[in-house]
Amino acid sequence: MSSIADNLKQVWNELPQGVRLVAVSKFHPNEAILEAYRTGQRIFGESKVQEMTAKHDSLPQDIEWHFIGHLQTNKVKYIASYVSLIHGIDSLRLLVEVDKQAARVGRVIDCLLQIHIAQEETKFGFTPDECRELLDGKEWKSLTHVRLCGLMGMATNTGNLAQVRHEFDSLHQLFREIQNNQMSGTSWFSELSMGMSHDYHEAIEAGSTLVRIGTHIFGERDYSAAK
Repeated sequence: MSSIADNLKQVWNELPQGVRLVAVSKFHPNEAILEAYRTGQRIFGESKVQEMTAKHDSLPQDIEWHFIGHLQTNKVKYIASYVSLIHGIDSLRLLVEVDKQAARVGRVIDCLLQIHIAQEETKFGFTPDECRELLDGKEWKSLTHVRLCGLMGMATNTGNLAQVRHEFDSLHQLFREIQNNQMSGTSWFSELSMGMSHDYHEAIEAGSTLVRIGTHIFGERDYSAAK
């Protein structure tokens, strides 16, 4: 059985320049995160506010914490002081709340807009048209404590790789469209978060800059720890 360190090094070797790894550590203990940390990994992704805050408080302070799950507005205040990137902004209401809580702690929080690209109803996110409508509007431009840095999406969980590639390609096309239109002239709208353990190779081919990999590094999660 390969170690976390070995798994990490294998993934790093597969990542082209310009693609960063978010090690998805949700439901994994501090010891596993520390093994990855000692190997050199610094970006970790969590999807539960309480779990991420507990880990932030007890692990090295130079870890860059990314929130990758569905974020409820009433939980934003608990992570506003330290979160590095929120991947899943799926409503204007949530973006406004992040701005409010970031202002409260004197920070500007980097955020990605989550786009619904999968053929599954269970995933959150804007449709491409809803995303365009948001960015064409004026309300988000008045928010001074959030910075929209790019898009995030999850492909359908299927063995049909042609479908997966099509979904990733469609997200990349939307990303480029926004770069050239609503975000033209900005340098910070540069992140495209897509690809997980089972499809990150296809995501990289489609232009991902952030891959979110957990099982491939840490092994299967112990979901009982989350109950």
